[in-house]
Amino acid sequence: MSTRTPRRNRPHEIVERALELSRADGCVVIADEHSSANLRWAGNALTTNGVTRGRTLTVVATVNGGQGTASGVVTRSAVTADDLEPLVRAAEAAARDAGPAEDAQPLVGGEKVSADFTEAPAETSSEVFAAFAPALGESFQQARAGGRELYGFAHHGIVSSYLGTSSGLRLRHDQPTGTLELNAKSPDRTRSAWAGRATRDFTDVDPRELDAELSRRLGWAGRRIELPAGRYDTLLPPTAVADLLVYQMWSSGARDAAEGRTVFSRPADGNGSAAGTRLGERLSELPLTLHSDPWAAGLECAPFVLAHSSGDDASVFDNGLPLTATEWMREGVLNRLPTTRHSAGLTGLPVAPGIDNLLLEGGGSRSLDEMVAAAGHDGPTLLLTCLWYIREVDPATLLLTGLTRDGVYLVERGEVVGEVNNFRFNESPVDLLSRAVEAGRTERTLPREWGDYFTRAAMPALRVPDFNMSSVSRGV
Repeated sequence: MSTRTPRRNRPHEIVERALELSRADGCVVIADEHSSANLRWAGNALTTNGVTRGRTLTVVATVNGGQGTASGVVTRSAVTADDLEPLVRAAEAAARDAGPAEDAQPLVGGEKVSADFTEAPAETSSEVFAAFAPALGESFQQARAGGRELYGFAHHGIVSSYLGTSSGLRLRHDQPTGTLELNAKSPDRTRSAWAGRATRDFTDVDPRELDAELSRRLGWAGRRIELPAGRYDTLLPPTAVADLLVYQMWSSGARDAAEGRTVFSRPADGNGSAAGTRLGERLSELPLTLHSDPWAAGLECAPFVLAHSSGDDASVFDNGLPLTATEWMREGVLNRLPTTRHSAGLTGLPVAPGIDNLLLEGGGSRSLDEMVAAAGHDGPTLLLTCLWYIREVDPATLLLTGLTRDGVYLVERGEVVGEVNNFRFNESPVDLLSRAVEAGRTERTLPREWGDYFTRAAMPALRVPDFNMSSVSRGV
């Protein structure tokens, strides 16, 4: 008869043991269990696949002193029970060596315990691709028959996060994240088209449908048209809108706005009125609502703060703070700016932590194809595919610059008539919202530029009548 040794170093046990070892005045422990699976392909053939597992542990120690509370944060990978005490002591030493933390607050309290806190972490495996992989093989055959080559990758990961605090919290969240990126090229590499999707489990993405769309775009690129720089009536697809508005969210912290450093600052009026924020101002004539919701269908994310470090938009002292649906812009009017408890106290604004998804809704019902059919009747319209290499030029206006990529198409009288050259653009997403004249149907989308950091987005296509293509870009 044999006995089975129980699994050691389970994440909830690691959290509990780290809290027991702590000698600090306060302690927060986050154990993140990672697993991922991926497929990669090139030239209509699978090239690599793999599965990984890992763990990171973050310990936040807080130490009270005469001048205030200090915090020390240490994060390490592949932590076992034997590594715990040195890690905890390192966090405590970092807190003792640090000055008082500007964002110090009492740790979030309450005997809140997730029902699954002691259960094993969720894991992904190659099985997540059980239905997707055969469909991908059919896509390769479809592409070969059509004289094009497919390149790309599929990635799926799950992070199980276990949060424990000396104030009594024991919270757990499992976050699945999947991305599919597909690039089709003509055999001579002169034409290229891209499509991407975000998914939780790969049951709702079909590479054959994406390949069919890419085939259509490569067909459009059969005619090449050179256009100069200038301002053009432009259709931005959901992925491009997402990239711009994600950057806008990252730049919308309430404290920076209240201190006069961002596009959301209201300058002093010269008559003794202090600077403030633009909350309550209308940003768009369209009834656009920009919001985040931990429970948004298909875009679910952590319903409580998980902060591994403190910064302008996050505080380790807020770990475990509940998150609720938040409207950043309501029917075109600026309604909330992201705040921690600390920055909320400084600005007098409501506490509104960042949430790991972003949705824009404006009541539109047209698909992008329907918007194309209605465009180009009063002059040429450009249809973009995606943006990349986005960089900030001026924080005061949130002026961004970047490049178009993998297909800019010319629309005339409701038809795509060819592909044009790429451009460098100079635009502020806040200005774009004010000038947009139509929003299409909101749909889940993958921000291409920020897909490594932010995948949970739902956006409509936007029509902007004077999008600034500041110069022609060659060779991309």
